[in-house]
Amino acid sequence: MNLHALRLFHVIASTGSVTRASELLNISQPAITSQIKKFEKELFLTLLKPQGRGIALTDAGAEIALLAKRLFAVEQRIEQYAQDYRKGSNGCIRLAATYLPAHFLIPTWIAKFKQQFEHVEMIITTTNSKEAFKKLLNVEVDIAIYGGIPEEYSDTIQTEELFQDELWFVVSPNHRYANQHVSLIDMMKGPFVMREEGSSTRERLLSLCRTYNTSTPIISLQFNGLHEAITAVIAGYGANFVSSLVVREYVRRGELCRVYVEGIHLTNTIAICTRKNEPLSASTLNFIKMIRQNPFIK
Repeated sequence: MNLHALRLFHVIASTGSVTRASELLNISQPAITSQIKKFEKELFLTLLKPQGRGIALTDAGAEIALLAKRLFAVEQRIEQYAQDYRKGSNGCIRLAATYLPAHFLIPTWIAKFKQQFEHVEMIITTTNSKEAFKKLLNVEVDIAIYGGIPEEYSDTIQTEELFQDELWFVVSPNHRYANQHVSLIDMMKGPFVMREEGSSTRERLLSLCRTYNTSTPIISLQFNGLHEAITAVIAGYGANFVSSLVVREYVRRGELCRVYVEGIHLTNTIAICTRKNEPLSASTLNFIKMIRQNPFIK
């Protein structure tokens, strides 16, 4: 089917005039009339008929005009969608995040982003650091938001640091080390409540023990989430080594207390990770830009 001729017919049907169609399309009337006649021969249908000094639609022409109107309305929607997608107003962002940013940063980031880009779909996977990087490398997600020490993927992963966050030892207010200054050796003598294997903070604690040649912590309770681990410590059991973002409010309210381990001052890196040398969609770039402008939200 000659879609150009169909478009000419659509304009004629919409305006009710070959003259008006000629003006709108900047095509001469004889040229339009000639193409419409060829189009009628192609379809084996008569679409237009004389009416007074003008033209009218035949029954077949009226039906074709209705279908053409629907077709070109869909075309407009496609063009608008493509334009919005290029601008980042539409699309889908697939995001993997470790537990720290997923629970304490991303909800506010997304709420702020959706206020401006309501029609962008967000698919968020919360997982540990190893799985987040695995999903990024396997092209299962577009970006990863990481809290911890970035792993080395020099040839494939690009990391952009947003800010540094302190790591704290915390216990319940009734713990013998609450608000005390103790050695790392003494700190490792008591039980710990930690996240599952693979979590970045747990790996930091084990690495700390190796660096200072102390015994590894006794991890007597293990949970798959931050909330559960913190709740157990608040209830009075064990200690936790955790990002200050997670427990700052608990400490302020007196539900948890810090333990100041002598000579130890560690930080977490909060970072955006992407695949190197791979273009990102406009919507993903808009999201990253918004994060850069609002990196640290209490």
